[in-house]
Amino acid sequence: MLLKEQFNSITNNLQNYLKFLGSFVFMDKRIVGFLVFFGLWVLSFQLRAQERPSIVQRPITWNSMREDLSLSYLEQRHGIKSSSVEIVPKMVVVHWTDVLSVSKTIRTFDPVQLPGRPGLKKASLLNVSAQFVIGRDGTIFQLLPETTFARHTIGLNYCAIGIENIGSARYPLTDAQLKANTALIKYLMSKYDIQYVIGHHEYQAFQGTDWWKETDPDYFTRKSDPGNAFMEQLRLNLGLQQSVVAR
Repeated sequence: MLLKEQFNSITNNLQNYLKFLGSFVFMDKRIVGFLVFFGLWVLSFQLRAQERPSIVQRPITWNSMREDLSLSYLEQRHGIKSSSVEIVPKMVVVHWTDVLSVSKTIRTFDPVQLPGRPGLKKASLLNVSAQFVIGRDGTIFQLLPETTFARHTIGLNYCAIGIENIGSARYPLTDAQLKANTALIKYLMSKYDIQYVIGHHEYQAFQGTDWWKETDPDYFTRKSDPGNAFMEQLRLNLGLQQSVVAR
């Protein structure tokens, strides 16, 4: 009902604007052209704004140490020397947490340095994290800005937005989470040139392509989250090809 009301409101605004332009039929064509362009820009902004789902802000710690470790990770792991932790999103990677609590997940991501996991520590002291976490009821939490670097997927962090979902193999992701992922990713696709939406278990498909940026060819882990069934349905909801073909 809300989307219908928003659509009707936008349609009425556009009709009124076209009537307004009609009153300037004898005006200089360049001015009319500018007014048409301005009206279309406003309409585009309205259409995009309505796609943004409800997002709860739960920022994790970001300080000079986290920034330095992120820049170091970019250089040492991805081979990218940069003065900025800003990424250009081209991909979305969907995960599950293996932890059944939003609060516990955020507490796990909050420390700047990895508190454990010695295998990952060998690669970097930077803690793992993600830009978004989605609860089992479909509530979306934002931990980092969309274009801020996060460590969540080997070889692809430099271009990927990470979405962590509360769940596990024993507790598969819910219909509410599927709906929330669909809404969030549609919103992200309206803002960025997203070329792939993949599950964490699919990331190794990019090894051997130009997308893969990991300086150690032996550094990778095998993942099963969030599973083929969830990703196939999610990509179907998004109007994307159901299987991942890296190129």
